Amino acid sequence: MNDILFAVSKILWFPARPGHFALILGFLGLTLVWRGRRGGRWLVLLSLGFFAMLVATPVNQWMLLPLEDRFARPAPPPPRVDGIIVLGGAVEQNITEARGIPSLNGAAERMTEGVILARRHPEARLVFTGGQGSFVHGGTTEADVARQLWTAMGIPPERVVYEDAARNTHENAVLTHRLIQPKPGEVWLLVTSASHMPRSMGVFRAAGWREIVPWPVNYRTGHTWQAWYDAPFPERLGQFEWAFREWLGLTAYYLMGRTERVLPAP
Repeated sequence: MNDILFAVSKILWFPARPGHFALILGFLGLTLVWRGRRGGRWLVLLSLGFFAMLVATPVNQWMLLPLEDRFARPAPPPPRVDGIIVLGGAVEQNITEARGIPSLNGAAERMTEGVILARRHPEARLVFTGGQGSFVHGGTTEADVARQLWTAMGIPPERVVYEDAARNTHENAVLTHRLIQPKPGEVWLLVTSASHMPRSMGVFRAAGWREIVPWPVNYRTGHTWQAWYDAPFPERLGQFEWAFREWLGLTAYYLMGRTERVLPAP
């Protein structure tokens, strides 16, 4: 069943992705106009209206802000840290496989923060979780890229547990819990993008991680007009699509029973 859900989610996301969906509406509208059918102009206007909205308003920031503000790093930080979990999603395994050197994407702070925390807490266990998150992939996993990168950055390979089978956040939580089997009272830091933290915290709690502490990175929002309007259009579109996917994922995980609430709370 998990294999079917994974495949369906990847297939449906392509047409449902807001930018793709708006373009599909626009092309459909143009086709109807060219054929003299009714309704085509409205579809074209809807398509253009979506892109105009991204240019004129910071709707991308408005969608991300509730997610990124939901969980903050604890102040002060925990006096004792038993383990650090870094979620996949920051590496490009296909590009790494093609070029032979570790490739990172816009969520690279997950990987750099993992190294910072590992050096700050030398007594803590370090875990990376990530397998093949893309639908079309080669033989290299995210864990393979993480091992290559962190080893080159001076993290001893024997210190890290690499979980290489997880394909999504739910599997990150379940497979890592099964692999690590955390003991009661242990304190674990969870490192992932701030906008991804609500879904991550919800699913990790449901998987049995009770002493899990959020450690968000990779912020993309601010609380000033300068931050709202600073990003160029392609970045605004990317932020809107990421936020849309997170809200969609939160709803889907709740309906599937993978989280206790649509928007998990601190």
